[in-house]
Amino acid sequence: MKLEINNLNKTYKGGKVKALNDFSVTLTPGVYGLLGPNGAGKSTLMNIITDNLKADSGEIYYNNEDVQKLGRKFRSVLGYMPQQQGLYDDFTLNRFLWYMAALKGLKKKDAKLKITQLLETVNLAEFAYKKLGSFSGGMKQRALIAQALLNDPEILILDEPTAGLDPKERIRIRNFISEIAENKIVIFATHVVSDIEFTAKEIILLKGGKLINCDNIPRLLSQIQGKVFELEITADHLDSIQNTYQISNLRYSGETITVRIVTDHTPKVVPIKPVQPTLEDLYLYIFEDT
Repeated sequence: MKLEINNLNKTYKGGKVKALNDFSVTLTPGVYGLLGPNGAGKSTLMNIITDNLKADSGEIYYNNEDVQKLGRKFRSVLGYMPQQQGLYDDFTLNRFLWYMAALKGLKKKDAKLKITQLLETVNLAEFAYKKLGSFSGGMKQRALIAQALLNDPEILILDEPTAGLDPKERIRIRNFISEIAENKIVIFATHVVSDIEFTAKEIILLKGGKLINCDNIPRLLSQIQGKVFELEITADHLDSIQNTYQISNLRYSGETITVRIVTDHTPKVVPIKPVQPTLEDLYLYIFEDT
């Protein structure tokens, strides 16, 4: 199973805004974290893959076949959870899932089994006959995840799937995504870096429509080895540190503050110690000017 994206370009506003700039990547089964600041091109990329948007140029191949020629056959192996919660408020959850199953062409027997399973998976079985309009934001997120999985897709695209979920629900969903990713290509777009730090096979870093890097986390973090430090300061030194360095974390403890900074140059302050970088540190380092 392979999804190849070759030299995708997409512009808006008469070519003045370049949302994707010669974007190319090859994906195989596993979870790919899609990271980038607002306006990086993440939503444009996902909408082109799902055929909700046409690229200006470039091609996408699934198992060496052009997806434009595959058409509906390709769309049948896709599962997509959009970030926008465009749900039918007057539908019950059960009715919504049956409706989506019909749109995806599932047989009634298969749909019944799959809906029952997914309601348990996303922890919404007891709300199956409640109207979607009464759902919280987090419950709507889980409903959207369920509909994306109805057709047991080979390619699963998730746009901020854990937004609005409490910590327990987030852990449950991301663990489930990890479990099913063995035989699926999963694109997991998020701003919550911790949700993919321990589940992603590789991270796709996107900035200004360009692919910055696509690699596994250990190799990505090796780029900033020796560039992440912690130091203890008092409150009267905080402004000076903030004006000089990129700060990834502050931790207050009594009269002192432990500051975590990311920098190309070893700070000339004491006491200071180098620490192991995290994906959040890398995000700050790469996207510091956005």
